[in-house]
Amino acid sequence: MKLYNKIIDYLTDPSIPLDTRCFALTSYLCAATLALIFIWDVIIGETTEKLIMLGGAAVLLFAVVFISLKTNRIFLGALIVSLGVIFIVLPVEFFTGGGVYGCTPIWYAFAFLFIGLNVTNKWKYPLIILIIVSAVTCYLVAYFVPGFLTVHDMKTAYLDSIASLVCVGLLMYLMMRFIIGIYIKERKLAQNQTAEIEKLNKAQNNFFSSMSHEIRTPINTIIGLNEMILREDISDEVAEDAKNIQSASKMLLHLINDILDMSKIESGKMELTPVSYHVGDMLSDIVGILWIRAKEKGLEFHIDVDPMMPAELYGDEVRIKQILINVLTNSVKYTKEGSVTLSISHKKLDERRVMVTYSISDTGIGIKKESIPHLFSAFKRVDETKNRYIEGTGLGLSIVKQLVDIMGGEITVNSVYMQGTTFNIEIPQEVVAFDAIGSLEMEKRHSMNHRNKYHQKFEAPDARLLVVDDNSANLLVVTKLLRDTKIKIDTAESGLRALELTLQNHYHAIFMDHMMPEMDGISAFHAIRNQMGGLCKETPVTVLTANAGSENQALYTREGFDGYLLKPVTGDTLESELIRILPKELVHVTDEEVLFDESDNIRNERHKKLPIIITTESVCDLPRKLVESKGIGVIPFHVKTEEGEFLDGKETDSRALLTYMQDGGKNARSIEPPAEEYEAFFARELKKANNIIHISITSKTSKAYEKAMEAAASFDNVTVIDSQHLSSGLGLLVLAAQRYAEADMSVEMIEEKIMKMRKHVHTSFIVDDTDFMARAGRLSSGVDTIARTLMIHPVLALKKGNLSVGEVHIGSQDASRKKYINKALDTIGTIKKDRVFVTYCGLDSKEKDRIKKMILSKVKFKEVIFQMASPAISANCGPGTFGVIFMTEER
Repeated sequence: MKLYNKIIDYLTDPSIPLDTRCFALTSYLCAATLALIFIWDVIIGETTEKLIMLGGAAVLLFAVVFISLKTNRIFLGALIVSLGVIFIVLPVEFFTGGGVYGCTPIWYAFAFLFIGLNVTNKWKYPLIILIIVSAVTCYLVAYFVPGFLTVHDMKTAYLDSIASLVCVGLLMYLMMRFIIGIYIKERKLAQNQTAEIEKLNKAQNNFFSSMSHEIRTPINTIIGLNEMILREDISDEVAEDAKNIQSASKMLLHLINDILDMSKIESGKMELTPVSYHVGDMLSDIVGILWIRAKEKGLEFHIDVDPMMPAELYGDEVRIKQILINVLTNSVKYTKEGSVTLSISHKKLDERRVMVTYSISDTGIGIKKESIPHLFSAFKRVDETKNRYIEGTGLGLSIVKQLVDIMGGEITVNSVYMQGTTFNIEIPQEVVAFDAIGSLEMEKRHSMNHRNKYHQKFEAPDARLLVVDDNSANLLVVTKLLRDTKIKIDTAESGLRALELTLQNHYHAIFMDHMMPEMDGISAFHAIRNQMGGLCKETPVTVLTANAGSENQALYTREGFDGYLLKPVTGDTLESELIRILPKELVHVTDEEVLFDESDNIRNERHKKLPIIITTESVCDLPRKLVESKGIGVIPFHVKTEEGEFLDGKETDSRALLTYMQDGGKNARSIEPPAEEYEAFFARELKKANNIIHISITSKTSKAYEKAMEAAASFDNVTVIDSQHLSSGLGLLVLAAQRYAEADMSVEMIEEKIMKMRKHVHTSFIVDDTDFMARAGRLSSGVDTIARTLMIHPVLALKKGNLSVGEVHIGSQDASRKKYINKALDTIGTIKKDRVFVTYCGLDSKEKDRIKKMILSKVKFKEVIFQMASPAISANCGPGTFGVIFMTEER
């Protein structure tokens, strides 16, 4: 029993390598089985030669396994055992055990399993080939020279065979049971380790987030009050000291962001947040941080920007700025004398994208060739001996590399040791405006003696602002920074105090901190929105927090906040946000630049949120003017062509797509937006309304509904409805929902009405040519050929969300169209005669006139609306296709 327990402990000990345990188990089982067979052969009276062979094989096997395990030479042991079995045990057993009529074929099969489990390197396949050669040789010898065989009587052969079958079966069962048991145990261990790692990562992320929050709060006070000093009429010496404080504070903030981002990248939670940004403003911020550091070391700092560079780009400005600051900081740090130069150029990729190249050159110590592969490793510094006195976290370039990769860019390094280094960074970005940036005089703008005189952007003496924060220093900073705007400011040091003030006063804007004791900012925000007798239910509330990161920003958007400001804040940031959210009539712009750049369209971005906004997909096939006038949100489908992927209705239209497919003979297909695009879309729309009702294309023909539902799970106030229709049938339901929303119906009531209305919408299409359906994969090429040969025009109809061929019409185009219209309008129920949509692909004006006459001769509709189908619909149906889409009265 003790021996058994020792064996079990050995086989289940996770500290021993799995291949070692597997070899020990299988080998000892084989040896034990040979011993049992030896005993069995003694009982049935086998020959002495065979008994000696079996006994010797069992002893040798035990010895080889024992020595292999003791000396830890597992592979050699497995190889010796395998070769012994293949060339000695199996051939001897074959010829002494009756050949093909004995038990040896079963053992040959077992040999394959033994080698598969115990030999894991390049010897595995040669050994398998040797088994096959050994078996074939034995069979051939037995066939051509039968005299070599020892023939048993029938009884002995049967007993020998059944004994071998039982032994091999039990062996294979025990071996596989052990392997599966080990696998399950190892998997559980791996799962536990993964859970532990995730727990540690979460704890690490929470620590870094908490650290970031705690450090940002005092930095907010330092930067804010330092800005107040810079606004005053002070000496150049004091101004220089204040600029140094400003630069050092921003650099500290930058280091905090690096640590936080490294944690996000390692946990796979780094997300990009692309925005439209001005290249000149971004560069000004970068130079403002690095200029003083370069001057302190006596370095020249040059900026060289291509004058033809687009002035406004669309990308993650924060991350691009972070990349450039990290590389520039690195260059300044490792350059003792000479200069650091930032050069920016661009190359046009297509009509809306450019490849921006940022080149950072220095005259520093350079990098050894053998050190370049390690340059982007976290916490590793190259040439430690020379650089041991240079400060740094060792994170900067690692973050740069990973951020560039996430953006789909590339970073390369050219360096000559002791002569300097050049980093070339290429990042693709979209162009908002191709207006050239022109000449930028950054060096003059950031010279040490240059002083920017502060001037407030606006004045709002009649506006009232409530600032809620549990830190009195933060309240002081906001109050001082907004002093010159003349806005009336009240402060509250808790959410509960804020609720008291919103009962007494009407505020035109509220800045709300998040992390506060007793009642946090999110709870206070919802309490203000639902406060009985409250005077600020519709007041825009911007969260002013030290919680950084896109996941926090997404949280505040989901909760319904009207804006997001991250501490530390500047006076410029606060003023821009107030211009955006304050009522237009209360804001008197005093800065001509603001008057030009931030005119009415910015200030009117949002004054009052709608209770409900209706949204849908671009395949709703409604007139654009109608959609825009009703304020309906539309997310575009994607149209995938051989030339690339385009946004439906934004980057391609039906005419261009049909021409592309007809003239070029090329294929295109529509794809629903991914869940991430839906989530971003809902987040944007929630800035306009408190609730979203999204009416989606039928789930039976697209995964759009599924993707929208997945995205809606991130929000508490997004309702997604499966319309069970497409094209203008979907559009009719969207318009109905919009009417209900305008009538101030609740979300639940609108949802209930739309669900009932679906069966009263009639959506069908007649296809003129089945070629496009075949190319879209909706018809086989054989059916397409037959249909075109016989002039068959299928009618596609929607029933309970399923799109299927309802009927077919054979004959000329006009005759088939007339039959289709008569059949479509000959429906059960009373047709609503206010409007009918004719959604079409590639019809000319004469065809539309004929179709209109056919419709009106059947039903006298008040309005016949011809709507060109979206590119996503057109790609599946082709030119000449149209649908008569209408509603019947509810009974």
